[in-house]
Amino acid sequence: MRVVVENLTGTLFYIQVGNDATLADLKREIEAQQKLPCDRLLLILNNNCSRLMNVDGDGISLVDCGVQDGSHIYLFFIPLDDGSSQHFVFSWPDCLLGWTQELRIT
Repeated sequence: MRVVVENLTGTLFYIQVGNDATLADLKREIEAQQKLPCDRLLLILNNNCSRLMNVDGDGISLVDCGVQDGSHIYLFFIPLDDGSSQHFVFSWPDCLLGWTQELRIT
């Protein structure tokens, strides 16, 4: 299947994965094509925050996530928690505000 991915700057790119691909497979393809760290990718399907695809679901098939050929996926980054008091300004979609407090990356 071929999906379109849109990053924070609005740039679109296409990713080709097998019909039996998992979320982890998609993230690895994004990492390989775009040189982005797959462990920090946060993906949202079709601008629907209830279809959040995060690190806990990497083994789930894309089909089970609702992804199909031609799906539009929005790409965000999980901010680094390095203990620094200086952080970059980062804009989350409104539906994710407050959700970041629950996210813990180990």
